[in-house]
Amino acid sequence: MRSLDVLFTPAEFAALAGRDLSATTCVVFDVLRATSTMLQALANGATAIYPVNDIAEALAWRARSPDILLAGERNGLRIRAAQTGGTDFGLGNSPREFTPERVAGNEIAMTTTNGTLALRACAGARHVLVASFANLGATADWLRQNVSDHVLFVCAGTGAQAAYEDTLGAGALADRIWPVAEKGEIGDAAQIARQLFRTSRDNLTSVIQHASNGRRLLGIPELADDVSLCLAPDRFDFIARMGSDGAVRRG
Repeated sequence: MRSLDVLFTPAEFAALAGRDLSATTCVVFDVLRATSTMLQALANGATAIYPVNDIAEALAWRARSPDILLAGERNGLRIRAAQTGGTDFGLGNSPREFTPERVAGNEIAMTTTNGTLALRACAGARHVLVASFANLGATADWLRQNVSDHVLFVCAGTGAQAAYEDTLGAGALADRIWPVAEKGEIGDAAQIARQLFRTSRDNLTSVIQHASNGRRLLGIPELADDVSLCLAPDRFDFIARMGSDGAVRRG
């Protein structure tokens, strides 16, 4: 591994289209909640998840594939008919919705405010991994065994801003691969993320109450339980990877 770095904000990942990522592994974090939810869906039997940029693109998927499930949120809440011109999305962006009964054996087209855009921005990379606290160990093992020249952690952020929880997730993964990463060049952003995680790792639940996403979700009774679920580490022993066809599948 020649380099490890972290992008904190959407302004940074929007510039990825102009970079040569052919020797780069991008690892995308949207802890609250898109990448956590994708991992939950795959764990419960979804066969593929297509991250799409917007509602119109999701509806286009449905027009081509009538059996595909539509999932997504705007302002944290499930997309409703009033936002689409008549179609309620069957799923939102809460991992607790993506039960085996709802998703097993199905493909999903998914649009979220930030997470799906971050994934799409990384489409030119050698590998694109989907990560959250739920699969940190599996992702760290894969990175150690499949060394790329460059590894870039992409934090989806909140709106146009950095997201505390994504930075913590990136820092947690950096911490786990540090013995490999420190043999190469480590960017300051990766060091910042790792240090933030190391000072917070014993009280993540308390820390996240001060994050804007954490406060928002905790203030919505039906979504509050998502926070602790999304912070629970190593619930899944698989990686998730976005393929050249744009689909996220179990690796």
